Amino acid sequence: MENLGLGLMLMVVGMVTVFAILLIVIYLSQLLIALVNKVAPEEVPVKKATSTSSAPALIDGNSMAAIKAAVNIVTGGKGKVVKVEKI
Repeated sequence: MENLGLGLMLMVVGMVTVFAILLIVIYLSQLLIALVNKVAPEEVPVKKATSTSSAPALIDGNSMAAIKAAVNIVTGGKGKVVKVEKI
């Protein structure tokens, strides 16, 4: 009976130790995330300068037909191409 009590005590001590270490890791990681966000905030993406002409670049008829056919096949005829832009 003595060994059973010792085994249970060791199990409880081990589980409490692991739980405490996990809590320490969680709180330290939250602290690290907060510090990194404060010191190096997320960069705002800069939009590319658009071309001087306001007219969009034209896509030739063959490419447009291929795009429409691909959308038709993928969506099973339920999709519709509204706008195509070159990037």
